[in-house]
Amino acid sequence: MPFFFYFFSALALIGGIGVVVYRNPVTAAFSMIVSFLGLAALFILLNAYLVGILQILVYAGAIMVLFLFIIMLLDVREETGKSFPFTAIAGAGTIGVGFIALLIVVLTKSDIGAISAPVLAVGDAATSDVHQIGIKLFSEYWFPIQIVGILLLVATVGVVVLSKKELK
Repeated sequence: MPFFFYFFSALALIGGIGVVVYRNPVTAAFSMIVSFLGLAALFILLNAYLVGILQILVYAGAIMVLFLFIIMLLDVREETGKSFPFTAIAGAGTIGVGFIALLIVVLTKSDIGAISAPVLAVGDAATSDVHQIGIKLFSEYWFPIQIVGILLLVATVGVVVLSKKELK
């Protein structure tokens, strides 16, 4: 179980770093999707299934479709390289070193260093609120969920159609 925690944590971190590092906005958006999927997997490892599924549906699905819609509609080009002043680089380095030092202090003075996947289930699974919400969503409200999926698909197709340029 700790292997999966470290794997999905690394996936989320690599996706987050990719959002900042990549200059192409579409590549950065896809990197954000990777980060969202890593976070969803971490939630699922913590037995927070509803939060994990909502992370995938809402953030990796709906929000990223909107991001890609805006990127493609505005026709955002790849950013050209620019030079950063020394003070900006020194400030970012100082903040990074301070964060790593703070992280080392916290990990050495607490039990967080021995990370294991804790079980956060409270009570019986059959009577939990998450279980009841899942039953309602996938029994009574399955049709509205399907409609939302179709709307996301239509939004994606709309992005492609609206962003196409006419060849002259």
